[in-house]
Amino acid sequence: MKFPFYIAKRYLFSKSSNNAINIITIIAAIGVFAGAFSLFIVLSGFSGLREFSLAFANEFDPDLKVIPKTGKTITFSKNLEEEFAKIEGIANYSKTIEERVFLEYKEKTAWAFIKGVDERYQQVTVIDSSVDGTWFTSSEPQVVIGADISRKLNPGIFNYNRPMRLIVPKPGKGQVTNPADAFNQKSVVVSGIYNINSDLNDKYVFSNISFAQSLLDLDKNTYSAIEVKLTAEADAEKVKAAILKLFGNSVEIRTRAQLNDVLYKMLNTENLAVYLIFTLVLIIALFNVVGSIIMVILDKKENIKTLQSLGASPGQIKNIFFTQGMLMCSIGGAIGLLCAIFLIYLQMQFDLVMITPSLAYPVTIEISNILTVILTIGILGLFASFLAAGRSKKALEE
Repeated sequence: MKFPFYIAKRYLFSKSSNNAINIITIIAAIGVFAGAFSLFIVLSGFSGLREFSLAFANEFDPDLKVIPKTGKTITFSKNLEEEFAKIEGIANYSKTIEERVFLEYKEKTAWAFIKGVDERYQQVTVIDSSVDGTWFTSSEPQVVIGADISRKLNPGIFNYNRPMRLIVPKPGKGQVTNPADAFNQKSVVVSGIYNINSDLNDKYVFSNISFAQSLLDLDKNTYSAIEVKLTAEADAEKVKAAILKLFGNSVEIRTRAQLNDVLYKMLNTENLAVYLIFTLVLIIALFNVVGSIIMVILDKKENIKTLQSLGASPGQIKNIFFTQGMLMCSIGGAIGLLCAIFLIYLQMQFDLVMITPSLAYPVTIEISNILTVILTIGILGLFASFLAAGRSKKALEE
């Protein structure tokens, strides 16, 4: 194998007497460089966007969410809660209530979901870090609303002179003489405004769980969900199995990925589509490698016959040009990948490209992306080199 490698290295780095072949070889090497460079840049950009998008969901969504399999509520008694707290792998948990409510402030109205949460909710999620104002207290009827809801109603913060009203239908009520008797109504003061993303900012109104239970006429052991934060070393599947064993078949458990399955699918589909597009560009660039090797074979036809006369087998001669193609792909791809990693590192450190004056374009360096580029260049380069090297047999026959 040393003989084909030695000759291939000489052919790759030595100048040909034909200047056109030198230019084609340089263009082929630049094509491989550009393909590897652009592929890693795009993959790193999408990885950064993925982390950036999911970071907002991670602020709001728990590691696990226990919800009723049928209906809207589950019963979580004190005895059940004691057993639940003993499950290994649970760092903390919060009982929550969700229901659709009608919001009214002055002449403005909007629909939203009230989400009653207990005092542990801030240990399960970090939503309070996105709140402008303060998180509500249990001493008085206060709520935290989304930024989009705030823009629609404009209730202000701590506006005690004109509180906002929450209206929900009373459960189990048929026809009533006075329409007002069919609804529960409570006045609240907005203590804070959260800003996570466009979907959530228009969806939830957070309140104390006892306030939500009172508004919805629910007893103290009835909840919509239990949101769970896992310990760092916890096995999510084992924790899920333990919870299901405790509740039986009355609940289902969703992970953070399942709670955001549409977002995950969209990000994965976009990532795959872009990867395929840039792989196609790389395939087109590797046609230059095929052309370059074939041109070298034609140029070195007399040398090939000389090597054959000296005892080189057709297989060895083919390996010379196969090795030359692989060297071209490996060197061009390696330089392109290293330059791309360096550029991504500079973006991470110095914010070279900005989306807004205060927000840099998110990128990240991941081992999986590096391996993807290496495997893509390797496999496509192997195919291109093999295809081009096959032309050496015809040169021997001519």
